[in-house]
Amino acid sequence: MKITLATLLLFCAGILYAQAPPAAPTAPPVNPQIKQAQQLNSEGKHDEALAVLMPMLATDPRSYEANLTAGITLDLKGEYDRARKYLLQAVEFAPPDRRMQALRTTAVSYAFTCDLPQVQRYEQLAYDAQMKEQKFTDAAGVANELARIQLECGNTADAAKWYQTGYETAMRAPNLTEADRDLWQFRNESAESRVAARKGDPKQAEAHVAAAKAIVDKGKLPPNQAAFYPYLAGYVAFYAGNYKAAIEELQKADQKDPFILALLAQAYAKSGNHDEAMKLYRQILTINSHSPTNAFARPLAEKKVKTGS
Repeated sequence: MKITLATLLLFCAGILYAQAPPAAPTAPPVNPQIKQAQQLNSEGKHDEALAVLMPMLATDPRSYEANLTAGITLDLKGEYDRARKYLLQAVEFAPPDRRMQALRTTAVSYAFTCDLPQVQRYEQLAYDAQMKEQKFTDAAGVANELARIQLECGNTADAAKWYQTGYETAMRAPNLTEADRDLWQFRNESAESRVAARKGDPKQAEAHVAAAKAIVDKGKLPPNQAAFYPYLAGYVAFYAGNYKAAIEELQKADQKDPFILALLAQAYAKSGNHDEAMKLYRQILTINSHSPTNAFARPLAEKKVKTGS
């Protein structure tokens, strides 16, 4: 049989096509109803978000996204027991690549009421899973998140232990650059200063603030991390009883962070400026993030706005 050039080219093309790797699967599109509920939630329209989610859950009780979003919405409404029903189902039904999100979201839910045994249970599961995969930087972030919740819920001893665990875990990551080490050292100094402040040791707290400032002044921290310094200085000043300095520093910090706003509001209240404090508490209630910072700030703001004190 005579083989023409065209036949040969077609044959070679067929071989190349057969050997080509299959196209990577595309991520499934976000359910438009979930997207709608999330948007309503971000606007503070929690009842409207639930009106979208509840029919979905009636049809598909095992929906991960619907359970997770319902739990978040109910936390922001202050219906914590009901929220956890859906978040625990989200943990149960989470696909493998979303389990970490489910665990940490559930931990944050328990942070709203400072239920520390349950916070630790779910953060520990997340930490252990990251360590098993040797994702040391991610595991360190989980440890620090747990430490911060412990600290703001008043358990300074366990907070100190988990902050130390976070730092030591981060240092296990391979190929750390000098900038990486500076970042984690800054976080460690910040943690130690806040723990000392909460223990009522302002001298030790200030020493760690100075060490953190020296790292900032090296100029190797990412700008979004260096921006945490005014918050740190304001935090330490607040717990030292220096409310004027706390206000000056916290005003330089991120004014979209509900925890910073709550600390600033308390500093104003301690200084006798009730009107400015109430203004900030009302501002906090417009923030609809589901995060440790809002888990601390939102219940306080709700109480202050409700009582007017």
